[in-house]
Amino acid sequence: MIAVRSLAKKIGQQEILRGVDLEVATGETLAIIGRSGGGKSVLLKHLVGLMAPDVGEIWIDGQNIIGMNERQLGTIRKKVGILFQGGALFDSMTVEENIAFPLREAGERDPEVLHSKVKEMLEVMEMEGEEDKMPESLSGGMKKRVGLARSIIRRPSCVLYDEPTSGLDPVVADSINRLIRRLQQRLGVTSVVVTHDMKSAFDVANHISYLHEGRIYFHGTPIQLQQAADPILQDFLLGRSDGRGD
Repeated sequence: MIAVRSLAKKIGQQEILRGVDLEVATGETLAIIGRSGGGKSVLLKHLVGLMAPDVGEIWIDGQNIIGMNERQLGTIRKKVGILFQGGALFDSMTVEENIAFPLREAGERDPEVLHSKVKEMLEVMEMEGEEDKMPESLSGGMKKRVGLARSIIRRPSCVLYDEPTSGLDPVVADSINRLIRRLQQRLGVTSVVVTHDMKSAFDVANHISYLHEGRIYFHGTPIQLQQAADPILQDFLLGRSDGRGD
């Protein structure tokens, strides 16, 4: 579904990505882990064309998106939903209006169709009956669910998650992880989860990639990562500083 080749990106004088190579198979869930500020979110933004690399290629479902114009990227973005940190809801819209927004943008005007599709998404999110609430009255976990419902209402074949459990207590975080797994099983979506939450990574992922110093330092199954003797991986997994400061 996704292939990244030799991706490099500089922001100012800082090299954020230094030659990232990555593949995500159709229908799998890949977790991308790494230190804060290490480029995980930057990499995610490249996958939907929100940022352009200095060098490299990004293939989505067999098409190289580098150099595409906005109209061409629009076609790709129909295949790829993204859940931003915090949910990124519109404060002035109800839950139903937020979730229906992508459909309205795509030209759907029939109120019955919109309501029916929103209702279906709320059922998937286990949020039945919450259509008329405003974002300010929602908990952090509910905002994430509404954001996720909005990102999948057009049935993308791939969903990108940017820190889906950040700021949530362990119980709510666990419910979001269950939701990610259920979407993969129920809709067959390919998922890429950027996270620093190791429990989340181990819970949802078929494969885990560790982004370290601008490159993919490790790629393998959760079990392979847990069993790795590499000191750099061990330091990260155990939350140990390398002594150089950050």
